[in-house]
Amino acid sequence: MRLVYHPAGHDDELRVALVELQAGRWKTARELLLDTGTHWTLRTSRTQLLAVAAARSDVVGVWLAEEPGSYDAQLMGVRVAVERALRAHRQEHPQTLEFEMRARREALLAARRAPHDPVPWVCLVALAQIDTRQLRHEHRLRPAEPMLPAGPWGLLYEVNQRDPYNREAYHRVLQFLLALEGPRAASLAAIFDFGRWIASQRPVGSPLLLLPAYAQIEQRRRSRADPLWRRQWAQESTLDCTLNAFHGWFQKTTVSQCSVADLNLLAYALWAGHQYLEAAEVFEAMGPYAAREPWTSVHDGAAGPDPGETLLLRACAESLSFARTHRPRTGRHP
Repeated sequence: MRLVYHPAGHDDELRVALVELQAGRWKTARELLLDTGTHWTLRTSRTQLLAVAAARSDVVGVWLAEEPGSYDAQLMGVRVAVERALRAHRQEHPQTLEFEMRARREALLAARRAPHDPVPWVCLVALAQIDTRQLRHEHRLRPAEPMLPAGPWGLLYEVNQRDPYNREAYHRVLQFLLALEGPRAASLAAIFDFGRWIASQRPVGSPLLLLPAYAQIEQRRRSRADPLWRRQWAQESTLDCTLNAFHGWFQKTTVSQCSVADLNLLAYALWAGHQYLEAAEVFEAMGPYAAREPWTSVHDGAAGPDPGETLLLRACAESLSFARTHRPRTGRHP
C-alpha cells in the first residue's frame, strides 16, 4: 500500500492551489478562496494550510501589491503573519515579539474590515500560545466551565459568535493550554477536562468530538515509557468518546471535508480500542492519504525505518482483515 502524506487529503482543489503557491503563483489560491465563500469550515482550514505553504516566500505580498483592495489577499497576509510568528516562537527567535505584534495588528484590522468572518479571530486565538505567561488580559479570562484554567475564552467566544465549534479555534486553545509555563502551566487533567467539556456538548457533525482523543495522545507524549498505554483506549470512558466521534462526526460528514489528521486519529483510536469494524470503515475512507501523527507518537518500537508508518499499515491491515471476515465490505466513499 502506497501512502500519500499531504495535508490537503481529499481536497483536490486545495492541493492544486498549494502547488501553485509554492511555485510563487497566487491566482489559483485567489480563485479557491473566492469559490469557498462563507463556508467557514473550509475557509478556515484552507487559509491555514495555504499560509503554511506561503510563509517561506513573498507570494502573498506580491498578491497584496497587485490587488491591494482584495480582502482575501489581506486575510492571507494575516494568516502568513501568524504562521511566521508561531514559527519564530517555536524556534525561540529573538524577534518573536515583533512578529507577534505585527500579526496581531493585522488580524485586528481584518476583523474590523470583515466583522462576519471568524478567521481573523481564529488567528488571534492562535497567537495566544505565544503568551506563555498570560501577560495579556485577554489570555487570562475565567471560563464559563469552572474546572478549566484561565485562558483566551473571550477570543474563543468571538469565534463562536461567527462559527460555532470552529475546529481550528478549539485546537488553538488546546495548544495554548499545552504551552503555558511556570505556575500557570495546565495539568494533564485540565487538558482532559477541556476535551471532555467540548465533547459533552455533543457538537453533532463536528470533529471536535475527537478532542478527548487528542488529549489522550498528549498523555502518551508525556509518558512514553508506559507499556500498557494502548489499553486505555479500550476503557469504557475513553471508548465512549471514540465511538461518539465515529457516530456523531465521521458518519455525519463527507470525507472530502475531513482533515487527514482527524481521520488518522480516529482510525487509530478505534483500532487501539478493538473496534475493528469501525476502524476499517475509517481506513477505507482515508484511502491512501495518511498523516504522521498519531502514529509517530504512539508506535511501540515497531521494526523498520519508519515505525509510525509500520504501525499504521499494521492497524489498517488488521482492521480490514477483520472486516472482511465479519461483514460484507460496504465501505464508505468520499
